[in-house]
Amino acid sequence: MDGNGRWAKAHGVPRVMGHNAGMQAMKKIVIATSNMGIKYLTVYAFSTENWKRSTEEVSGIFNLIVKYVNSELEELDENNVHINIFGEYDMLPKASVDAINKMVGRLADNDGLVFNIALNYGGRDEILRSVKALIAEGKDPDGLTEDDISKHLYSGSAHFDVPDPDLIIRTSGEERMSNFLTWQAAYSELMFTDTLWPDFAPEEYAEMIESYSNRDRRFGGRKEADK
Repeated sequence: MDGNGRWAKAHGVPRVMGHNAGMQAMKKIVIATSNMGIKYLTVYAFSTENWKRSTEEVSGIFNLIVKYVNSELEELDENNVHINIFGEYDMLPKASVDAINKMVGRLADNDGLVFNIALNYGGRDEILRSVKALIAEGKDPDGLTEDDISKHLYSGSAHFDVPDPDLIIRTSGEERMSNFLTWQAAYSELMFTDTLWPDFAPEEYAEMIESYSNRDRRFGGRKEADK
């Protein structure tokens, strides 16, 4: 969800206001995702690299987490949304951690849209954690499989079991992955838009989903007619 800062600069407001506008955009996309019948949605909210930003901006982002939980929890529950957190969010301020735990606990039994929030998350760090976990379990390196690593990622742990993403969308004109779902994205379709995240509307989202649905995904194979 990229472009909050640039949106704020373009509108002559503090960066935290850009993140607030981005939070409102996220709410609309969550609703649109559920209405389209999509089962899984993962958003990149805060990366392990984002700690390099100013203390004011980082604190503002964490305060918005508390605000989002307080304002949206009832509606998320009413719409049967289930939330997972990808990342070491226990490093966040206590108020944010408490709010997240409250939200995750409240929505734990819901079985509608699975909404994954990547928070203090990095794709390479996730793979490293998976490998370390396997070593700690005494796994024989010669016997390791891709499935072993997948099961030890945030998305593959026993209580998440989230499939690899079919489509990854990045806003704001940047055309790179920036350490997002590094392992899981091996065969994901990619789409990019110049639209800044706060301006990313459900209509554009639906158009991208429609475009994706017309792609031919072969996962390294060939069309049956070409064999």
